[in-house]
Amino acid sequence: MIFTNAQDVISYLYTLPKLHKKADLSYIKRVLAALGKPQDKVKTIHVTGTNGKGSTCYYLSNLLQKAGQKTGLFVSPYVFAFGERIQLDGQNISDADLVAVANQVEEVLNELRQELPSFSLVTFEYEVVMAFVYFAQKKCDYAIIEVGIGGEHDKTNVITPEVSVITTVDLDHEDLIGPTIQDIAREKSGVIKQQRPVILGNVPQVVLPILEQKARASQAPVFLLARDFTITGKTQLTYQDMQEKLTFTIRPQVEGYDVAVAVRAFKTLQLTLTNAEIEQAINQTVIPGRYQILQEQPLIVLDGAHNIQAMKNLLNFVHQQQKLRQGKVRVLITMMKDKDLTEVFSLFKSTDQVELTTIAYPRAAKKEDFPRQVQQKYPYQSNCQIGFEQLQKVSQANDILLVTGSFYLVGEILQMEAVDACSRH
Repeated sequence: MIFTNAQDVISYLYTLPKLHKKADLSYIKRVLAALGKPQDKVKTIHVTGTNGKGSTCYYLSNLLQKAGQKTGLFVSPYVFAFGERIQLDGQNISDADLVAVANQVEEVLNELRQELPSFSLVTFEYEVVMAFVYFAQKKCDYAIIEVGIGGEHDKTNVITPEVSVITTVDLDHEDLIGPTIQDIAREKSGVIKQQRPVILGNVPQVVLPILEQKARASQAPVFLLARDFTITGKTQLTYQDMQEKLTFTIRPQVEGYDVAVAVRAFKTLQLTLTNAEIEQAINQTVIPGRYQILQEQPLIVLDGAHNIQAMKNLLNFVHQQQKLRQGKVRVLITMMKDKDLTEVFSLFKSTDQVELTTIAYPRAAKKEDFPRQVQQKYPYQSNCQIGFEQLQKVSQANDILLVTGSFYLVGEILQMEAVDACSRH
């Protein structure tokens, strides 16, 4: 097969299987070896964690670019366009480069299939391979690699990074890497590598010994949030470690953890930036679909929170804002049907106006996929754009309108807003 346009590549990726019969790295390693091991030609930073991975990666990308480094970024999911997943110096991979890289990967796969006709990569493996090939070809100084799920068995875990990052550990994807939080911690500890520093973020005490034990066994220096570096403040964030103190403009407190982890990871690389440049790089970072504010009156917040921990953090932020504004919270939400829907919906206040919706995505919950008590309690609007417009129409200047539960839903609303903005001009 020869790809001729980007949409062909993207459509093909979603026809591939999601999982192999065995959850090992033999398939992706075989393809990377046939491609000349591109993952070893670029210095990498490996980022895992239940929440905060994406934000941390974006902050790191900006810091590295500020330090004059040619910077690759591999993240998921995307909000606007597939190209967000593979970036170079903050720019999405071009359609032409995506096609060229996919054709290279496909050529190698065709050679492997001459020996093993059934040989295939799963969707995520294919994306990871394309990213490594692209970053090597572009001669990146550094590439920041966000795991898909977990760590030890994640398809990105084919690198020896300059520094590893574990942002948080909590319950998510229990069916794949659980069922307990200890199992999840052990899986995430797989990014810790021999004699390479590891940055630990807001990690629960109950699993900290598991991570520290893996670090000791790997002779990996550990930098732990709240012990080796701190982040404090409500009107502005203050980062402090043994060397210095930095201040950043206000963000939700949970974003503060990601800022601190990114700064500490960057500092292990011993690249030169002044304090003012570090502060500027962080303050200028925009993270698509994470605490993204569309407008102030009413306050419209878009965030792809899709598990318990992320939703708790988000709703804490929203309800704090509600106290200040003295308005009503209105929520448009859909989630993937394989998430813990019952527990997420227990986090809303009785005064919150919640509306269920869906999107054209196979895993997205439809009305019948929500728990019965949720269906009975909240109205359902099958068209997310209509749902958003209706909630926007009834919102007063001091209200808060929150769109959440899925990055794909956030992307739909952002695209709709972009189209509206174009038509107004």
